[in-house]
Amino acid sequence: MYRLPGLDQWRGMLALCLVLLGCQQGLAAVSIEAKARLAPLLIEKAWKRSIGAGGRAVKPWPWADTWPVARLSAPGAGVDLLVLAGDSGHALAFGPGLAPYSSHVGEPGVLLIAGHRDTHFAFLRHLRTGDELLLETPDSVVHRYEVRSTRVVDSARERVVASGKTSSLLLVTCYPFDTIRVGGPLRYAVRAVQPSL
Repeated sequence: MYRLPGLDQWRGMLALCLVLLGCQQGLAAVSIEAKARLAPLLIEKAWKRSIGAGGRAVKPWPWADTWPVARLSAPGAGVDLLVLAGDSGHALAFGPGLAPYSSHVGEPGVLLIAGHRDTHFAFLRHLRTGDELLLETPDSVVHRYEVRSTRVVDSARERVVASGKTSSLLLVTCYPFDTIRVGGPLRYAVRAVQPSL
């Protein structure tokens, strides 16, 4: 005859389940931390390999859906970032991303680069008209840009456009910078152009 488990057995099974759940959560946290520390190293290594391969796209890990396409720096702000291909959520988790509908890096036109306001593009709030931005391409050519304007755009009413024939850089992030609520329609846009020679 079958007997139902006693209260002590239920407590033991519950305790075991809680311990296993705690272990799973702890491993997940360690995994996230490891990815956060390892990803920038792998992206930097992919950038160096891309330069060595004549600008060929080199993925930082085999299953990556992005790769480094440029190095963006703001010398006055002490910022040095690798720009990734694409502006999907997966790419932006690891760094700023070049929008697929913008010009190609190093070619005339508008380069639209997006980034998160609370991580990689937090420095945008400190940029002022006249500040210098540098964009290095995989062929080791450095393009110089000068900040011309900053503005807040309501994306529900106006599109942040990446079109034009002049060589310019458009850096875009969510706004306001310190908001707790995410997903709003406001965007902070920094427009920079290549200075006349």
